[in-house]
Amino acid sequence: MSQFLTEVRQTLVPDRSDRFGPLPPLFIALTFVTGLVDASSYLMLGHVFVANMTGNVVFLGFAIAGAHGFSIAASLTALVSFGAGSVIGGRIVARQSPHRGRHLAMAMTVQSAFLAIAVVLAFVSANPPQSAFRYALIVVLSLATGGQNANARKLAVPELTTTVLTMTVTGIGADSALGGGQGSKSGRRLLSIAAMFIGALEGAVLVIHTGIAPPLTIALAITVLVGLTSYVAGRSDPPWTRTDG
Repeated sequence: MSQFLTEVRQTLVPDRSDRFGPLPPLFIALTFVTGLVDASSYLMLGHVFVANMTGNVVFLGFAIAGAHGFSIAASLTALVSFGAGSVIGGRIVARQSPHRGRHLAMAMTVQSAFLAIAVVLAFVSANPPQSAFRYALIVVLSLATGGQNANARKLAVPELTTTVLTMTVTGIGADSALGGGQGSKSGRRLLSIAAMFIGALEGAVLVIHTGIAPPLTIALAITVLVGLTSYVAGRSDPPWTRTDG
């Protein structure tokens, strides 16, 4: 229990000597954002995810089989747009990766731009969004999360992917005492799961009671804050900003 609580504290409030600096809590915030946007897209855009591409591949299979409520076009749109977002993220990685602070700040600037477009679309569309607005939202949200995933992959904060939890859940069991391990990183892993869960819960509540615009607005605000925090924290070039740190 002591090790678990220490891992939780070090993830939320890293020590000054932590080699990833403020990135762990910022990645927890982005995991929360993922829960918000995936809840919004699944509940309001027609059973499609904008961050969980494993789910979309499965949904595509359902749609091809003729299952009710799933769309071939929506699933393919999300998959292709997410891939395009990852290409944009890769370009950011190529330009900014030597400095982690500027890297995340630039990535969040681009992601914020896509989310801002999504917020505008959500406010001017019907509830739920129909036809062109629906697909436009799928595109811009998938572009945003594709870029997020590409940049999180390069920054590589251990156990914090921000979008995928399958290996996180696997690690909790495989590394547990029952699995023959020592419970390594269980605190950080459970924080990541909790962030996704709470984001999805809040997103679902907001969507059900107010529509898609409020959760996307919150996602935008958090993303902007993550970018600003990364920029300010890395402005003096502390050790954590170096990729060899």
